[in-house]
Amino acid sequence: MNTEAKKQVFICAGTGCISSGANTIIDLMNVEIERQGLAKDVELIATGCRGFCEQGPTLVIEPAQRFYRRIQPEDIPELVEKELAQGEKVERLFYVDPQSGEPALSYEDISFFAKQTRIALKNCGFIDPTKLDDYLAHKGYEGLKKALTMAPEAIVEEVKESGLRGRGGAGFSTGLKWSLCRATPSDKKYVICNADEGDPGAFMDRGLLEGDPHAIIEGMLIGAYAIGADEGYVYCRAEYPLAIKNLQIAIKQAEEAGFLGNNILGSGFNFHLKINAGAGAFVCGEETALMASIEGKRGMPRVRPPFPAQSGLWGKPTNINNVETWSNIPHILRNGAQWYAQYGTEKSKGTKIFALTGKVNNTGLVEVPMGMPLRDIIFDIGGGIKDGKKFKAVQIGGPSGGCLPEDMLDLPVDYDTLTKAGAMVGSGGLVIMDETTCMVDIARFFLNFSQSESCGKCTPCREGNKRMWEILDRITRGEGREDDIEKLETLAYTVKETSLCGLGQNAPNPILATLKYFREEFEEHIHAKKCRAGVCSELLTYSIDAEKCKKCGLCARNCPANCISGNKNTPYVIDGERCIRCGSCMDSCKFGAVIRA
Repeated sequence: MNTEAKKQVFICAGTGCISSGANTIIDLMNVEIERQGLAKDVELIATGCRGFCEQGPTLVIEPAQRFYRRIQPEDIPELVEKELAQGEKVERLFYVDPQSGEPALSYEDISFFAKQTRIALKNCGFIDPTKLDDYLAHKGYEGLKKALTMAPEAIVEEVKESGLRGRGGAGFSTGLKWSLCRATPSDKKYVICNADEGDPGAFMDRGLLEGDPHAIIEGMLIGAYAIGADEGYVYCRAEYPLAIKNLQIAIKQAEEAGFLGNNILGSGFNFHLKINAGAGAFVCGEETALMASIEGKRGMPRVRPPFPAQSGLWGKPTNINNVETWSNIPHILRNGAQWYAQYGTEKSKGTKIFALTGKVNNTGLVEVPMGMPLRDIIFDIGGGIKDGKKFKAVQIGGPSGGCLPEDMLDLPVDYDTLTKAGAMVGSGGLVIMDETTCMVDIARFFLNFSQSESCGKCTPCREGNKRMWEILDRITRGEGREDDIEKLETLAYTVKETSLCGLGQNAPNPILATLKYFREEFEEHIHAKKCRAGVCSELLTYSIDAEKCKKCGLCARNCPANCISGNKNTPYVIDGERCIRCGSCMDSCKFGAVIRA
C-alpha cells in the first residue's frame, strides 16, 4: 500500500460487486485517473468484500471517508474530476438512509457500518487481499510471531480465556477443542479449515476468504503450533472460485515470505497448507463427512466417538474450525484474551458475522457483538423492512435454524438464548421476512433444502425429512388433513433425536419453530383452506368487484386461461373452476377491481 499517495480509492472487488460490474469500474477508473494526470496523487486499491453488497459496486475515498455506491461507468469521469482532482462531493452517488432520507457524508455516518463492531472483518474492504504487504501493514502475522515465543499450552489457555466459541454453528469452546487434540499423543496431527459454506443466502466465509485470506492462514498456523500439527487443509467449495484464487495467492506469498513451510521464521516449526475443493455437498460441512471427502471417499458422516480430536483425518488427531473461527485467532493472540472477552456476553464472547438478507433495506455482511438484540440488527443496521411492509419473522441459523416472531425481536443474539427460543446462531444466516411471507411455505422451503442435501446414510434423516416435506407440500396445496400437525411434530422430534449427524438432527428446527410461533397459519391452511400471505396459489380465489370494474377488459386480455368473460357493457367475471390462480388479472387491473381471498 502506497501511504505516500495523497488520496486512496478503495473499490470493492468481492464476488457481489464483481457481479454488479466492479471490474469494469476498476479498469475505467485507472484509465480516467491516468487521463486526468492524477496517477502520482491517487492510489487505486481493489479490495475484498466491504459487506454492503446490496449497494455495489461501492467505492470509498480516503482520507475523506467518502462512500459512493452503485457506481456506473458513466459516473467515472465526474468522480475523478470532482472528487479526486478538486475534492468536491458527488452527492447524487451518496448512500441515502431509507428511514431518515438523509444522505451519508461519510461511511461512518451510515448506520450499516457505524453500528457494527468489526474484528474478523476488520481488514475486509481496506486491503488488497492479493498483496502480502497490505496485510503486514495492518499488523498481519504479528499474532503468529507472538505465538512462536509462547509455550503451546499457553496459547491454548489464551484461546480458552478469550471465550471464543466455534463460529460454524455448534458453538463449542475453541480452546477446549484445541486442548483435547493437543492432549492426544500421535506422530502426526492435522488442522482443517471448514470453508464448505452451503447455507442458502450465506456468504460469511466467502467474504473472509476473498477479502482477508492471510488472516485464515495465520489463524491456522497459530492453531497448528499450539496443537502440534504440521499439515493442514482448507476445504472450500468449488463454487467459490475467487475465494480459492485469493487463498492460493496468499499461500504462495506466505511460503515465499517464510510464514509457511519448514522452520517458520527460524522457530523450528514446520507447517504446510493445502486447498481441497469440495463438490458442493451440504453434508460435507459436517466434520466427519468433510474428512471423508478429503480422503477421497464419499462425503458421509460417521458415528462418534471417536471424535476427530482422537481419530480424524486418516485416523490421526485432527482439529477442525470454520473460517470465521480461524480468522479471530490472530486478533486474540495479538491483543490478548481479555481484549477479546470485553465484547459479547458472559457465555458468548466476541463478535459474530451474519449474512443479512431477505425483506430488509440493507443487505450484506454484518459483524456485531454477541448479545446485540435482533431488533438493533434488523432495524438499525438493516435499515428496517423494505417498501414499508410489516415485519413478520426472522429466520436465524440457516436452513437448520428457526423462525422467530416480532415479539422476540428484543432477544439478545447469543448461543444459549437463541437455542432456548427454538432457533440457533448457526453459521450466521439471517433471513428477514415481511407480511407477504407464508410461514408454512417457508418451512417447506427450508425442509426441501435439508431433505435434498441428506446423504441418505441414516433412515431418520433420509426418510423422515422426506415424509415431513410431503406433508408440508400437501398442506400448501390445500390438501391438509386433520392430523397433519400432530404427525409433523411426532416426525420432527423423532428425526431430531435419532439422526446420525447435525444435518438430520437440526433439519426439523424450521418446522418446530414455525409450529410454535405461527401455528395458526398451519391451522388456517388445513381447516379454512386459506393462505393469509397469498403465497400458496392453490388456496387462493380471485373475483372481480362489479362496482369497481371499469369494463376495460385488461384482465381478460392478460388471462392465460381465458377464464374471464365480460364486455364494455357488462362487468367482467372470473370463472373459478377454470382459474389457474396465476394472479395476472390482479397485476393487470389498474383500478383495484380484482380481489384475492
